[in-house]
Amino acid sequence: MSHTSAGAAPYGPLRLYAPLYPDVVRAGSLRGALQAEADRAGYGLVIGTHRVPSWQRVAARVGDEDGGRWANVAMDVRLRSFRIGFRAGDAPRTVRGGTADPAEAVGALHSWIQGDRVDELAARWPFVRAGGEDHGGEDAVAVRWARLRDSVAWGADGELQALVEAAFAEPRLRALSPGTSLNCLRFSRSPVPPLCHDLPMAMPAGDGRYRVRTPDGRFREAAGTAGAVALLLALLPDGTAAPR
Repeated sequence: MSHTSAGAAPYGPLRLYAPLYPDVVRAGSLRGALQAEADRAGYGLVIGTHRVPSWQRVAARVGDEDGGRWANVAMDVRLRSFRIGFRAGDAPRTVRGGTADPAEAVGALHSWIQGDRVDELAARWPFVRAGGEDHGGEDAVAVRWARLRDSVAWGADGELQALVEAAFAEPRLRALSPGTSLNCLRFSRSPVPPLCHDLPMAMPAGDGRYRVRTPDGRFREAAGTAGAVALLLALLPDGTAAPR
């Protein structure tokens, strides 16, 4: 059964991605969209579903650990980018790349599974890079925000990505040090642990809703990222942080 109808907006996990990824919405899943590209190119590449059940429409996977090479694919909720993490054996680093073109994404996946070395992969597909981000001389809190935004963008939970981006856009929350644990966005006054338990935190609750934990341990529900951020701000103790 189709998840969309003519003139209707998609629901479920793909809803957040619809403005940037209409092709994926039409295909019904990221796996379906990438498999169609692989079939058109004649690669004989099998695009698999993500291992996490709740991510199986918004993320995909090729290869496996037993075969020595695999890769995960997710969609960035901030901008159109099919983001790929390439892994091989026990290599300690993940080779990464992001492209707006699904044909390029599938081509790079095929090259990797076929055995390209990292340098060959990067030469063939220039959007691929190895190593992490360089955040230069930014202060510790800004670095934590930059790393968190990059980390959730590589994941497949669009609602968490949207929450992180909405919180980052608010100066009072951006002045705090962020972190995630068990899919929950948390804050601290210090750029290093421990977390401050008198500050609110928020987590996706599905279908565009969020649960916000109050400093005294109760939970309240908010609709959308705007509602979640408004509730976080309302629950911040006076004088918690000065806007940046």
